[in-house]
Parts: sequence; structure tokens; C-alpha cells
Amino acid sequence: MNQNEENLFDNEDHIRTDEQNSSEASGTGFKPLADRMRPKNLDSFVGQDHLVGPDGALRPLLDAGRLHSMIFWGSPGVGKTTLARLLADRIEADFHQLSAVASGVSDVRRVIEQGLYAKRSNRRTVLFIDEIHRFNKAQQDALLHAVEEGTIVLIGATTENPSFEVIAPLLSRCRVYRFEQLTEGDLEKVLDGVFESDDEVLSSGVKLDKRARRALLELSLGDARELLNLLERSMERAQSLSIKKIDLKILETVASQALSRYDKQGDRHYDTISAFIKCVRNSDPDAAVYWLARMLDGGEDPLFIARRLIILASEDIGNANPNALLLAQAGFEAVHKIGMPEARIILSQVTTYLASSLKSNASYVAINEALAIVREGKQPAVPLHLRNAVTGLMKTEGYAEGYRYAHSEVGAVSPMPGLPPELEGTRFYRPKQYGAESGITERLEAFRKMKEEIASQEKEDDNSIEDSNKKDKPGGGGEK
Repeated sequence: MNQNEENLFDNEDHIRTDEQNSSEASGTGFKPLADRMRPKNLDSFVGQDHLVGPDGALRPLLDAGRLHSMIFWGSPGVGKTTLARLLADRIEADFHQLSAVASGVSDVRRVIEQGLYAKRSNRRTVLFIDEIHRFNKAQQDALLHAVEEGTIVLIGATTENPSFEVIAPLLSRCRVYRFEQLTEGDLEKVLDGVFESDDEVLSSGVKLDKRARRALLELSLGDARELLNLLERSMERAQSLSIKKIDLKILETVASQALSRYDKQGDRHYDTISAFIKCVRNSDPDAAVYWLARMLDGGEDPLFIARRLIILASEDIGNANPNALLLAQAGFEAVHKIGMPEARIILSQVTTYLASSLKSNASYVAINEALAIVREGKQPAVPLHLRNAVTGLMKTEGYAEGYRYAHSEVGAVSPMPGLPPELEGTRFYRPKQYGAESGITERLEAFRKMKEEIASQEKEDDNSIEDSNKKDKPGGGGEK
């Protein structure tokens, strides 16, 4: 490496963010309220105590000055970006931020190259990728070697389930941390901080009345960024009207869209998906499609809906129509490949099919009842005849003794018990008389009858053999 390269990468000015570049390009230096209120240290960070509190999951690492690659998973406005910056600052690492929406492999490689130079100077490099779920497989692959070698510490932020959106090799190299929704108390702290410390707000003299404050907290729905953005727009509105106090009327004016919107994280989100699922379960395709339209029009993630339909196909339809699960799975894959707006057609097809299908929750009930018994502590040893005798010692201990291979039996059924003696006769799966499951009921009854008949016949045969053996013995009553 020549002297120019050393100077280039030793200069701390290379630590850039999109916000710095944007601000300097405009020449104004203006910062939004949400950016001005970004915490400068961990002590002023609000929320996520389970991560950075005294007993938080990240606290031992921070105290030791170490950091590993990780994925931050949570709703917008809960502090993912801010915490990534603070962590990098805490371990005195170079911080680079990319947005997966606007960046590509070349940007990733550029940061990795800078990370290599920093590593030679015993400096660490943190690469923060916002919305990492938007990176495709090739883009995520580009990170693997650098993360593995420790060239960079990757912090990815996502609002989507990483299990579905982050490739397995990258996920295995990172620890996933779930971010919780900010509580009302958390938002109160953020709001108090604005009126106590922000110079522009203090110099404006604008205040917030109690009713507007309460409404602002409710409208923010656990999102600190939304809270600050709504407050800033309300202050601008109040100043334009030469008003020194923000009331409910001003807040409602600037938040008119928020007041009527479908929120993807708040109560309306859960209420609407609940209505949707209940209508599909109740075999009402018209109502189900209406709630589907409400969610899609409000910007709900179509993959979230598709995943819920897969669950419903198994939980509420089950073996009454086994094709339902196949269609729901195919629908999820199609939605994933196609995306909106065409994904609406696929979701509508799957929704109406499931709503119009015969229903059974017998499989759902069966596993829940079995789990309840297991969790009560009823876990007797596996019967010897069901154990696998893989060694000679196991055979001498009686493993697999009495096991009967079903395909060697008449009708491929034997009377061999499958449950431990303490649970013998317990019925977990009770098929319903709907659709294909009615046929299952008949089959299971036929199997049970065959097992009983075989067991009865074998008992008779055993008794006959025993009687014959007694007669054959001297003095046993046989012919002399």
C-alpha cells in the first residue's frame, strides 16, 4: 500500500452517511427534528432495555468493547438505525451506512475494501444495511466472506422476518435481535426530550396542549420517527398561523392521512387480519375478500397475508381438504415471485378457495392436546418394542423385542401398541365428518377393528397352544 492510500483511509473524513452527503449537497445544513433528536450515546437511547439495559443481551459485549454481526428485526421507528450508530461509536469503529433500496454489490465491495484497509490499522468497521431484506441472494452472498473473516461487522435492519428474507448462510453468521414496539412511556420520554433540549423548538416558543399531546402519542403507534415527524409538521402549521400552542385541530389537519390510514403495526393491523382470518374460517368468501382489500389498500405486506393463509389452511381446514395447504403454499411462492399489484389476484384466489372449503380443526386440536399432556409431565419411557436396537447390547436389553413390521402383516396393520401403557387408549386425533376427513374416520375405525380381530385371534391361538402343551405334559390330562 502506498503513502497516498494510507492517507486516504487513515483520514476519518471517509466515514460518511447518506444524510451527510445530502445535507452538504443542498448547502443548507438543515436537519429534520427526527435527526436532531437522534441520541448521541446509549444513556439517552430510549427503549429496547432487553438489548441495551443493565441486563440486556448486548450489554456484556459492549462492556467488553466487542461486537458481532447481527440482524435487527423490528417495526419502523423503534431505534434500529440509531442503535447501530451508537454501537459502532461505543467500540470506536468506522461506521458505514447503506440502504438496500439504493445500493448494490459495488457499494458493498467498496465498504469491504475500506474495511480491509481499516483492519490493517487495527480499526474495526461496522457496515449498517437498512432494509437488508430488499437485497437479493447475489447481493447478500457478497457479504458472506467479509462477515466470516471479520473484515466488517454487519448490522442489518429489517421489518420482515429474517428467516424468510435473509439467506441461510448469512443468517447463520449473524445473531438476530428482535426490537420491541416503543411503549407510550418511551414515547413520552422522546416527546419530553424535544421540549427540554431542542434549540429550534425552544426558540419557537410553540407548546403542545394536553389533548393534542394525547392524540399525538396515540397516532404515533409506537413509532418514534412518526411521533417526531407529526410534531414537526404540527409546529410548522402552528407557526404559519402565528399560533403558539398546538391544539387537536392543528394536529388533525396535519395528520389527516394518519387518522384514516391502515397501520401495519398498530391495533388496526391486528384487528383487520383477525377479521380476515375469522371470515375465511367461517366460510364467508365475500367478507374475507373485503378485509383482504382493506389490508392491501393500506399497504400490508402481501407475504404476511400469504403466510397467514398457509397457517389457516392447516389449522382450520386440515384433512377435510388436504389440497388447501398445497394451494396456500403455492400461493405464497407465487406472491413472493410476482409481487404487487398482481399478487392481489393470487391472494384473492387462495382466500376464496379456503373460505369455500370444508373445514376441520381436528389436527390442530390433536397436537394441542398431546402437547398439554406432555407439558403436564406425562412422559413415560419409550416402550422397548418401539426402540431401535442398533447394537448387540441393546438387543440383549430387549430393545425392539416384540416390534412388528406393519408391511409383513395382513392388511399392513398389527395390534402392536404405539403409546406407553400409561396412555394406552388415549385419542388425540378425532377426525370430523366433513370432506375427505370423513373417509379418514372410516379408515381408522377399520384399522382399529382389524387390530382388535388380530389381537383376539392371536390370543385364541396362544390359548390353544398353551392347552395343547399342558395335555402333552406327563399327567397333563392327555391320552395315556
